[in-house]
Amino acid sequence: MNYATNESGAFLQHFASGTLIQGTEGVSDNTTGKVTPYGQGEGLSAEMQTYYSDYLIDNAEPYLAHDLFAQKHRIPGGAKTISFRKYDPLPKRMTPITEGVTPDGQNLRVSVVEATIAQYGGYVELTDLLIMSAVDNNLCMATKLLGAQAGRTLDTISREVLAGGTNVQYGENAVSARYLLTGGKASGNHYLTVDCIRRAVRFLKSQNAEKINGSYVAIIHPDVSYDLMNDPSWKYPNQYADPAHIFEGEIGKIEGVRFIESGEAKIFHAPDLGTKTRTLSVTAASNASANVSINGSVAGVTDGSLVGRWVLIGGQKAYVGTNTATSMTLFTDSTKTRQMPVTCSANDIVYPGEAGAEGRDVYATLILGDNAYGTTELGYGGLEHIVKQLGSAGTSDPLNQRATVGWKANKVTVRLVEAFMVRIETASTFESGAN
Repeated sequence: MNYATNESGAFLQHFASGTLIQGTEGVSDNTTGKVTPYGQGEGLSAEMQTYYSDYLIDNAEPYLAHDLFAQKHRIPGGAKTISFRKYDPLPKRMTPITEGVTPDGQNLRVSVVEATIAQYGGYVELTDLLIMSAVDNNLCMATKLLGAQAGRTLDTISREVLAGGTNVQYGENAVSARYLLTGGKASGNHYLTVDCIRRAVRFLKSQNAEKINGSYVAIIHPDVSYDLMNDPSWKYPNQYADPAHIFEGEIGKIEGVRFIESGEAKIFHAPDLGTKTRTLSVTAASNASANVSINGSVAGVTDGSLVGRWVLIGGQKAYVGTNTATSMTLFTDSTKTRQMPVTCSANDIVYPGEAGAEGRDVYATLILGDNAYGTTELGYGGLEHIVKQLGSAGTSDPLNQRATVGWKANKVTVRLVEAFMVRIETASTFESGAN
């Protein structure tokens, strides 16, 4: 019998009398030697279920870069909302104390931010033949893959909340909007620089944002860290004065900011405008008109397929209110209350407008102070491992052919203090695409 093992090679077993050992052929009672195909009979014991639940969390945690620096709260029992507390700073005390007179006391001012918890989850099916004949432990492998899926999912939920913060810095503040950020040019590229970091740190300091273990922290994409790490001031973790306490994924430090690298860091990507091409071209000149002729019939554009999209045309960003395969009507914003007259010439390029200049990807680097945001914990109901045995579906599985293993999570993330976080948006040497 091939016993299931964990990553260190140890048998997955526990030691009470009559315990069950999970193997590839089935479950073996170590007092009787009887083998029962997995999912029939007793199935997973409480101890084994605990093991797999911990294994699921262990495989989810490395992906949770965006949860590392949050206030973490347990899921409240039986409630759909969770409360995060935000404490206002105490004001300065500028009046001298009178000798022998006790001054007035102060009250803590606490703001409560409530958020509604949502559920997420996924599962895979394991057939009876796969369970009984596979050489490897499919439950272990399924749990490992599901843990990674759960981690990426929950991390992205937090990432999207943080990426919606109100404090945005476009490169070195040389431009005023995302669609103006450029890259891949001979000069004038808006890549992440040390000056970008200095400007963000200046802002956090001016807001009295507290540091995290003596530094501000940043979550950065590998494409962007490439542009920053060649600076001579960059310090790798082994160059720290105290290298003992390194965050998961930490790659270095500069200007008082410690950087956590994550391939899941936010990228603003503009989808292709047509099914056959990324850009469109203008087919007839427009002189201050909101109706622009395009070559959509050969680009894979159909009636209404551009509605709700932003486009860049003639140096302007416009919202597509209506379109056919040969024309589009442009507005200043999504309310469509005012049309946008555009001046352009035939053969001018129309670029997707949800990201940078000419549709180039834009990367978000988050610079965070302490207590900037809050989220729910993985444990205590935050992330659950669920196994359904062969035949547990009753008459819908009459031949006991299907078992399932899955995960379910209760999750919410909220921004607590906008002034304690900055999002730096830049282009990069690379083009990674959406995630």
